[in-house]
Amino acid sequence: MSAPADPAPKSPVKAIEEGLGKLGTRFRSAFAKAPNEPALRQEHAKILGKKGELTLVLALMRDVPAADRPGVGAKVNAFKDEVEAAFEARLRGLARASREADLRGRPHDLTLPGRVELGRGHAHPIMQARDELLGIFRDLGFVVAEGREVELEENNFTKLAFPPDHPATDMQDSFWVDDAGARVLLRTHTSNVQIREMTRRAPPMAVVSAGAVYRRDDDATHSPMFHQIEGFMVDERVSMAELKGVLTAFAERLYGAGTPVRFRPSYFPFVEPGAELDVGCVFCKTEGGARAGCRVCKHTGWLEVLGCGMIHPEVFRHCGIDAEKYTGFAFGLGIDRVAMLKYGVPNIKLLFENDPRFLEQF
Repeated sequence: MSAPADPAPKSPVKAIEEGLGKLGTRFRSAFAKAPNEPALRQEHAKILGKKGELTLVLALMRDVPAADRPGVGAKVNAFKDEVEAAFEARLRGLARASREADLRGRPHDLTLPGRVELGRGHAHPIMQARDELLGIFRDLGFVVAEGREVELEENNFTKLAFPPDHPATDMQDSFWVDDAGARVLLRTHTSNVQIREMTRRAPPMAVVSAGAVYRRDDDATHSPMFHQIEGFMVDERVSMAELKGVLTAFAERLYGAGTPVRFRPSYFPFVEPGAELDVGCVFCKTEGGARAGCRVCKHTGWLEVLGCGMIHPEVFRHCGIDAEKYTGFAFGLGIDRVAMLKYGVPNIKLLFENDPRFLEQF
């Protein structure tokens, strides 16, 4: 008995038509049942994806006779457009339904706390040091004043008895501002507050001010922008004794009771005599109070903290104060340096790079 003959192979045109017919009965219901956008896109990929059913049907086009290709291709393209139109319509329907659910659903309580707990911020280490320093001088009887950062040359240099050829007045040492011919610059120290306060007020007075200052310095221990505190006292019969008493009390409140201090002669144009204040190194201090010497204090046992001195009579004359009746002292220190020493910061740039990993340590 002979084997039955194999059925005649199906023509590619008929195979494509049957494939389109089967898909046409399924994709609409599949799209309609998709509950959300991800599920809808997944059903779309089953038809038009790289391995989708329609893609497999389209692969049969290579076997379609040339004479039949235009007609078959038109049917395939029409079916593809029909699938895309149904997909876009269902996509819009899901978006509308989601929007309606939001509008008709229970309103969101915007006063509820967030689900993610965020860490609380805190004052910058420089601001922490500034507030502590101002608090000390406020407790010692000084009034806190504000000052301008963009200043006239006369208040920054001239009235402070700087000679015209002083290096600080050079273009390469200060940041000058072009202001229609006026001599204006970013203040190089907070001493401009001293001039403004002594010009508008009559003695007695004890004032302290803090803020940013600007100089053309840029290395591991200097920044073009840094922070200073300036303080001064003016009254009758003020002497170096009052200066030493105030600054000794300041050093003990900042670095601890019994902190040794020393005054070294130094020159500043706006004071006479002038001095540098050193305190016993807080890093190499032993339990007995001795200083063994370390890298920070360069093995001297002392740290330079500030400059000070008796206000020069010429400064009084520039501000309209009787230099024969009144005397006074002034001092200035860098807040950034105090913060670096207090927190053990090796490079001043770390204080200004705003790296949260660094700042959150303080």
